[in-house]
Amino acid sequence: HRVGSRGLPEAPARAKAPFMPRYALKIEYHGAPFNGWQRQVDQPTVQGAIEAALAKLEPGAHTIAAAGRTDTGVHGLGQVAHCDMARDWRPFRLGEALNYHLKPQPIAITDCVLAPDDFHARFSALERRYHFRILSRRAPAVHQAGLVWQIKHGLDVEAMQAAADLLVGKHDFTTFRSTVCQAESPVKTLDRLQVSQVETMAGTEYHFDVRARSFLHNQVRSFVGSLERVGAGSWSVADMGTALAAKDRAACGPVCPPQGLYLAHVSYPVDPFAKV
Repeated sequence: HRVGSRGLPEAPARAKAPFMPRYALKIEYHGAPFNGWQRQVDQPTVQGAIEAALAKLEPGAHTIAAAGRTDTGVHGLGQVAHCDMARDWRPFRLGEALNYHLKPQPIAITDCVLAPDDFHARFSALERRYHFRILSRRAPAVHQAGLVWQIKHGLDVEAMQAAADLLVGKHDFTTFRSTVCQAESPVKTLDRLQVSQVETMAGTEYHFDVRARSFLHNQVRSFVGSLERVGAGSWSVADMGTALAAKDRAACGPVCPPQGLYLAHVSYPVDPFAKV
């Protein structure tokens, strides 16, 4: 067996017979009740919940593959997974049936389509896009509780963007990599890290749009935690460059909490959800 991100053996995908249609699922979920995406023994996970719903439609073991394995508390807006079914389901009916059996858990199949046999939610992906939200206000968050990282101070967007620009491109991101990360190499190419300020009814929010083909464990949360230090004035822009060049986890700023992080979108050579 291959070993998953939490040290548990990954169950092998069931053999795909020629007559088994493959379906691509677009999934939205609130990460708070779950111990992340990946199936775990005796722990609630998003993957486990969807596989249990599939088993109610077609009895037996089901193994789905996803574009990204989000951590505990991280949310999904555009997670993508694929599953193989014994029956030839109408995609609309399959999506509706899954949503029925997923209730009352905060998971929704927002789109379901018939996919080519060679489509793979993880290995076919060209880019993953994450979105992070910081809410700045002194009063406790009410409607946004659990959906943002709340801080009480303002941040300098221009300074954060200048520091973010230093991270874009191909680098050794050891500084921003969890010590338990199982990726073979710390070298990744970051395509985009855009910082913006948005005024909402709840207060000032700072948004981070982060895009790459793949990410290291805790990479986005490590980025945002360090950028927040720049925005608060505790770090200079140059300090971010120094941290990157150090290639040392100890040089990273505080890793921010997961509540503000969303897997927002996954890109493929051909969008399986594109409407003809």
